Amino acid sequence: MIGWNSIRGRLLWLSAAWLTAALLAAYLIIGGILRDFITDRFDTEASAVADSLIAGTRADQQGLAQLYDVPGDPRFSAPISGWYWQIEADGTAIVISDSLYDTTLPIANGGDVTGAAATGPGDAELRLLRRAYTVPGSDETLTATVTVPQAEIDTALAAVRRPLALTLIVLGVGLALAVLLQVTAGLSALKRMGQDLRKVHSGSANALPRPDAAELQPVADEINALILRNGEQLARTREQIGNLAHSLKTPLMALQGEMAADDPRQAMIQRMDRQIGWHLKRARSAAGGRRVLGQRTELAPVVEDISLVLRHTLQDAGITLEKQIPPGFSLPVEQQDAQEMLGNLMENASKWTRSRIMVRAGLDEGRITVTICDDGPGMADEDYARALSRGTRLDERGAGSGLGLAIVADLAALNGGTLKLGRDDDLGGLSARITLPAL
Repeated sequence: MIGWNSIRGRLLWLSAAWLTAALLAAYLIIGGILRDFITDRFDTEASAVADSLIAGTRADQQGLAQLYDVPGDPRFSAPISGWYWQIEADGTAIVISDSLYDTTLPIANGGDVTGAAATGPGDAELRLLRRAYTVPGSDETLTATVTVPQAEIDTALAAVRRPLALTLIVLGVGLALAVLLQVTAGLSALKRMGQDLRKVHSGSANALPRPDAAELQPVADEINALILRNGEQLARTREQIGNLAHSLKTPLMALQGEMAADDPRQAMIQRMDRQIGWHLKRARSAAGGRRVLGQRTELAPVVEDISLVLRHTLQDAGITLEKQIPPGFSLPVEQQDAQEMLGNLMENASKWTRSRIMVRAGLDEGRITVTICDDGPGMADEDYARALSRGTRLDERGAGSGLGLAIVADLAALNGGTLKLGRDDDLGGLSARITLPAL
């Protein structure tokens, strides 16, 4: 069910409420007009009968009123039909229609009446018309009363109200479909814009195309400007970080070169170098707060470039690098981040493997996975968490800063993913698995 928290839902619910109110008002107004039209028709018929009674009444030689011409409408001859007429004089019915059989209508005082409610024989509801009149040659004041059955009026009203209601229902359904089409067409531009935004987020597009809808064009322009500023800001930050790294490391290396190799201060300088490297890389990974939108990097060329850098190490040690990467497989990260993560993991594997390194890539439960594993000794289970801590070196015999795995974990997290260490079931050594959102 579409809720109030969506634009589509609000438009549809408001339109439904407006249509319901409008159709209900139309039914009441048109129904009232039809009711007045039908009752007026019955009143006109009753008035014509009353006029006929008045015209047919004349005074006899004694000055008494007599009805000489009886209306010929057969409905006033059918017994208890509801179609009645009656002439009264001095509060007494002097002539009645055949339809009244042996009863009379209630005698009422007062002047002319049109459309009054009355009760006739058998408690039947009647609509009554009364006219007071006199005739030449008589001093009597006469009253002609004519009634029509309310049931026939109700039947006539129902006969026109039923098709009216059906017509308004059909009209309402048609208008509802028109509103649905109108809302769908109006929001299609927003839907396309959302799809374009997802393409930018996933890295398959660098900017939003200009929407057809004029109202959305300023929004798209602002978003594209924001994406552009994001990339420019990150590029400037990285450049500044690089300059800072150069300004710190160069004098530090000069200072290290002036010391003897066995100088105890060498360890302090190496520690300072590791700390500077860690903080600079950590700052670079966090630059801009988030990754650049619209970036995607194909994995195979990155692995190929890193294997070229490591080729002498691999060849000298007789290490085989195997790759299981689907054609065109890409990561939703910047190329620099992909090189940093894969380079650290492949370099680490080349140090500890005996003869084989494997790079696997694929999708697992809707997420992108890249695994670098080897057939080396691996790690003890209790060392996995320590290995991801910055500056921690599980083995001090070789070269290294103890920052590689921590940097990879940071970059994976920056891009919405994780790094998990374990033992590879096939090769038996360490398995470093990067998981990233597929987007």
